[in-house]
Amino acid sequence: MNSETEPTPAGSAAPVVHKRRPRYSGKNPRRFQDKYKELNADRYPDEVAKVLASGKTPAGQHVPIMVAEVLACLKPLPGQRAVDCTLGYGGHSRALWLAVQPGGHLLSLDADPVEIVRTEARLRTAGMTEQGFTTRRTNFAGLARALADLGWHDGADMIFADLGLSSMQIDNPARGFTFKQDGPLDMRMNPRRGQSAAQFLAGIAKDQLADLLHENGDELHAAQIAQRIWQQQRQNPLRSTRALAQCVREALPDRMKPEEAETCVRRVFQAIRIAVNEEFGALEALLRALPGALKPGGRAAFLTFHSGEDRRVKKAFQEGERSGLYSQISADVLRPSPEEQRANPRSSPAKLRWAVKAV
Repeated sequence: MNSETEPTPAGSAAPVVHKRRPRYSGKNPRRFQDKYKELNADRYPDEVAKVLASGKTPAGQHVPIMVAEVLACLKPLPGQRAVDCTLGYGGHSRALWLAVQPGGHLLSLDADPVEIVRTEARLRTAGMTEQGFTTRRTNFAGLARALADLGWHDGADMIFADLGLSSMQIDNPARGFTFKQDGPLDMRMNPRRGQSAAQFLAGIAKDQLADLLHENGDELHAAQIAQRIWQQQRQNPLRSTRALAQCVREALPDRMKPEEAETCVRRVFQAIRIAVNEEFGALEALLRALPGALKPGGRAAFLTFHSGEDRRVKKAFQEGERSGLYSQISADVLRPSPEEQRANPRSSPAKLRWAVKAV
């Protein structure tokens, strides 16, 4: 029972109800929503500052990467139209919106129905009104439709895409992207559509799994890991992130150092996430649509986080330059500064490329 009722004294109007106080969760609560004070950033600003100062990302937040470099590539001006194809936590969107004011407009896209609502509400509170800021819940394939809905038939002045996974998604075990805490094996950007990672693994052939671990994750032990996962699926299908992580570790050589094993687990999670969300297909669709979505002289910038993404962006930009679609592309990839990598280790694998549409 959740309450206790004392006997009603003679002549009293109503019983006295005593509610039980919430059970104390202890100094080390297990639930993600109870574990980190920084999830309540407004209530614990000092805790957020402390986490940032330690070079970590506060739980439930995301530190935008290479913001100054992105702006330098895009060269935004007041009054221009900007597109952020990956709203996420809103760091890049906020910087772009500020750069095109006064009179400019930012369109931000995101396929995640959970985070887009939270981010839009926070940015609206920060002053980004509907007159200059529009969001659309869609993946890259919806870019052309979103531009048309705004009447931007001649395109945008700049388009940006951060292809990395947001820290809010990585850190929350309920989304199934992390193995640091146990959670359902989901990994979908949009939890309301498509197959979960558990369903995906239940239906894929062993050789196909090995191929995607190699292609999507550059995993050297792809064949052994695929064999172990396939065996596990026949015995007891994988349903949780911890179970998948343990399965991967069991496939690795005994001589491997623990930190090397953890890197392999991260690569496997990355590879499966890319497949579940069809990320390469969506990226290729965006790269095909990009020239038509830019005004003449418009600029594009892409942040990538692994070789599969970077190869596709590099190839599309090079082919576009050869065919005359782009007048200029980045000669070399741009990387985060050593200072940024120290302050935000999650920025370390980032690569930035840009292109300018021909006039």
